[in-house]
Formats: sequence, C-alpha cells, structure tokens
Amino acid sequence: MNLSILDYAIIIGFFLISLLIGLWASKSAGKNSSEFFLSGRNMPWWLLGVSMVATTFAADTPGLVTELVRKNGVSGNWVWWAMLLTGMLTVFFYAKLWRKSGITTDLEFYELRYSGKMASFLRGFRAIYLGVIFNIITMAGVCLAGAKIANILLGISQGEMLIYSSIIVVIYSSLGGLKGVLLTDFVQFVIAMIGSVWATIYIVNLPEIGGLDTLLTHEGVSSKLAMFPDFSDKEALITLFIIPFAVQWWSTWYPGAEPGGGGYIAQRMLAAKDEKNATWATLFFNFAHFALRPWPWILVGLASLILFPNLESINTAFPKLSAEMQGHDVAYAAMMTYLPAGLLGIVLTSLIAAFMSTISTQLNWGSSYIVNDFYGRFINQEASEKQKVIIGRISTVLLMVCAALFSFYLQSAKDVFDLLLQIGAGTGLLFILRWFWHRINPYSEMAAMAISFVIALIFFVNGKMENPMFEIAGYWQLITGVVITTIGWILITLLTQPTDSKTLDRFDNLIFEGEDKFKNIGAKIVAFVTGTIGVYSFLFATGNWIYGKTTLALGFTVLTGVCMFILQRIWKKI
Repeated sequence: MNLSILDYAIIIGFFLISLLIGLWASKSAGKNSSEFFLSGRNMPWWLLGVSMVATTFAADTPGLVTELVRKNGVSGNWVWWAMLLTGMLTVFFYAKLWRKSGITTDLEFYELRYSGKMASFLRGFRAIYLGVIFNIITMAGVCLAGAKIANILLGISQGEMLIYSSIIVVIYSSLGGLKGVLLTDFVQFVIAMIGSVWATIYIVNLPEIGGLDTLLTHEGVSSKLAMFPDFSDKEALITLFIIPFAVQWWSTWYPGAEPGGGGYIAQRMLAAKDEKNATWATLFFNFAHFALRPWPWILVGLASLILFPNLESINTAFPKLSAEMQGHDVAYAAMMTYLPAGLLGIVLTSLIAAFMSTISTQLNWGSSYIVNDFYGRFINQEASEKQKVIIGRISTVLLMVCAALFSFYLQSAKDVFDLLLQIGAGTGLLFILRWFWHRINPYSEMAAMAISFVIALIFFVNGKMENPMFEIAGYWQLITGVVITTIGWILITLLTQPTDSKTLDRFDNLIFEGEDKFKNIGAKIVAFVTGTIGVYSFLFATGNWIYGKTTLALGFTVLTGVCMFILQRIWKKI
C-alpha cells in the first residue's frame, strides 16, 4: 500500500511520543532495580489495569480472533473467553495475596513458600524457563503477527519490520523500565481502541459490505453469528465449549491467564500502591479484556468473510505474501487495506502500538526474572543496583533478538496459542493450591513443569513431521497433557516431604497475617461467580445490541447491573 504523508506523520508522531516517555522515565528507572522493574510500588489501579489490557492487546490478538471467527464463527472465541474464570479467580482470591508478599518478581515466591537448595534451584530454573524460553516463544508469536501486518499494509519483509520495530521498542523499554512501559501502554491503549472502533465502523459501512444489517444477513456470515456453539455438533461443542470450561481454565498456564496470577499480571499487582489497587487493577483488566474489547475485532472478522471468503482469495489479493505467512489470521490486516488516508495511519499506529505494548511488557518482565531471580540470586549476589539495571537493559536487547529470530519458525497466531496452552497443560491446579495446601513442595513444581513440557514437545514435533507417528485431535492432546501432568505432580507431592514447618509458618504469617486462610471464603465465592456472570452479561449484551436483538440485550444489560450491585454490597468482605 502507498501511505499518505498524513499516515506517516501519525506513525512517526507515535514513535516520538514513545521515545520521549522512555527518556523521561529513565531518570527514575535508573535509580535502582525496584524502580526499573516495579516503578517504586506506587502505581494506581487504573494505570496498572490499562497496562494489563494493553499488553494482551498484542499484534497477534486481532488476527487470532479473526481466525477463530472465520473458522468457527463467533462461538470460536470460547477457547479464550473461558479464561475469564481464571482471571476472576485471581481478582478475588489472589490479588491481595500477591501484593502482601512484598516480593519483586513472582519467582521470589519459591524461596518464600519453600525452603532448601531445591527451592533456590527452582527459582533460578524457572527464571530461565519462563523469562527466556517461554517468553521468547510468546514474543515470537507477536513478532510473526506484526510481520504479517507489515507485509500487507507496508509491503516490507519480516526481517525489515523486526529491525525497525525492535530498535524503537528496545530503546524505550530498556531506558524507562516499568514506568516507561506503563505510561506508553496507556497512550497505546487509547490509540488502539480509537483505531479499532473507528476502523470497524468504516469497514462495516463499505459499499462492498453494505452496512451492519446487510453484513449480519449475508449468506456467508449469518451462520457464523451464534455466540454459543451448536450443541448438536459434538466436535464443536467439545472443542470450543466443554474443554475450555471443564478443563482448560483451571488446569493450564497461559501468559496473562495464569491460575492464581503470575507473570506480568503479578508484576503489575506487585507494583500497585496497596492491596486495594492490586485488586481493582486486575478486575478492570478482566472486564476490559473479555467484555469491552472483542466486538470490533469480531465484526471485522465477519466482514472479511464477504471480501475474502477463503484463503485463496486472500492469497490472490496479496501475491507477495510468502507461503509461511499465509493463513486466516492475515484477514484482519487485509481488511485494513480498505481504509482511507488518515484513518489508515491511526489504525496502523494502533497495531504498531499493540505490538510494542506487548513486546515491551514481555521484555521488562523477562529481564526482571533474569536480573532478580538468576543474575542477582546466583551469579552476583553482591551486584549493585546500577549493575542490575545494566544487566536488565542488556537482557532486554538479547531477548528481543532471540524472539525476532524464532518468529521465522512459526506460522500462525493459533499455532502459538495452542503451543503455549499445551506447554502449561496440567500445571494450573498446582498454582491454585500451593498457597493453601502445605504438602505441595519444590518437587511438585519441578514435576509439573518437566512433564508438561516433555508432552508438549512430543506433540509439537510429531505435528511438524511429514509423516506423523500418531494422529490425535488437538483437544485430546490438551486433555492428555492435563491428565498425565496432574497425576504426575500429585503423586510426587504425596511421595515427597513437605517444606519445613518454620518456612510454612513464616509464609502463612506474612500472607494471611495469622488469620484463617479461608476467612470470608463464602463472600469470595459469591464475588467470583457474580463477577464472572457480570462480565459475560456485558459481553452478550453488547453482542445482542449489535445484532439488533433488543429483548436479549436488555435482559443481559439488567443482569450486568444486578451483578455490579451485588459486588458493591459485598466488596468490603472480599
């Protein structure tokens, strides 16, 4: 595409704002590692919540939603909508606990909860496993999505896109630390939402689409509108609904949806002013992520079925798209080519912002593990704060380089999503129970991590073979991983000794402050159920207003209000 001067001005302006924020934040970020990685533990809930949302608004997210809609209809989104239960569990049961811990990274939890050399080894090993290996896979998927968008909208290669974007994002991430990331995330989120909504309105009203009513009644679209899978279709029901709700939400570990909280979500809870701000930030994140944001992407995905009804039509329209980058997930970027000058610049800027927001967070989070949980803990325990900041900045650059290179080995957003789910399959229940069940020990964690990774690796390698050794449906792979991993770590837990009583008592006194672990458990369960229903109600209310189903829309709107009222009434107890 040929971008106008206005489009270029908007994009360059955004880059300059990002760099200026990074330079401004660098004054405080360079003081010490706490400022660099947690911004002084003084952040308000709204900034942290927006940052969480901005991070999950990755460049691959619109493509993933578009792919799900094109393949399985709107109901295909249940593979990630079901993770709301995981998020709400974190809000009402774990957000306060994380903030009370007072740690710098969630990996410090291991030496807080466990004792002995195995606890130290676990912390260091997880730092590399999550901060480097897992983190690189996640960022590589985002890099791939960004490259596809750049190829279609800018006509540049994957290598060129990664060089240009990496330089900008590495500069402000390494300079400004978490504060720079949070402030830039806020700007990026505003731009991303404006661009997403405005682009959707324009696309739906294209002459080729004919407006919302025509879109919803089109023969290629009308069969894709259902928000729930067809219960008579056994395959769709199991894959899209039963597995996510019965197995996936509590049993798998996925970035941004970790059972019990973790990763960059925990990092933001730890950076909050207090426990109240940590809870509010996580609640806002789950509302915005699952209910506020999806519909613009869904509508663009539906509209793409009219202009690009199949993969062949996309490949014909964009002949320079390499075979490795072809797929349904590029349909979102393909639809953006219909936007006029100015709006195209805003949308392209929003997609760049989405890419940069996720990458910057992953870089800061990953480098925090490398610095605090590996370098500072095992390599140089006498490291000064300046040395830690320097190592943080160096690791930021190296992580970006590795992620960019690995992105050349991936093919679609859904592939990355499935791979990450499989790697974390079976570990979720452990992360939920370890705060309360004293029997869980470092060997439990090592067993869960090792078993799930080996199983995921076997399935991944088998799937890439020209002649696979075995054929197993994706959902059976997930169930297999969950069952074997869960049984494995529970057996190891029962066969090994728990952590010593002094460590457990110290942990309980810090986290639960001498009170009953299950204090107000009834109110928390009510809040969990009510919050979940409230967010889903808002999601369905929005969808039914769009579909023109007034009665259903009103019903879900009222239900949303009722849930808000109940939460307000019991808030003090939780």
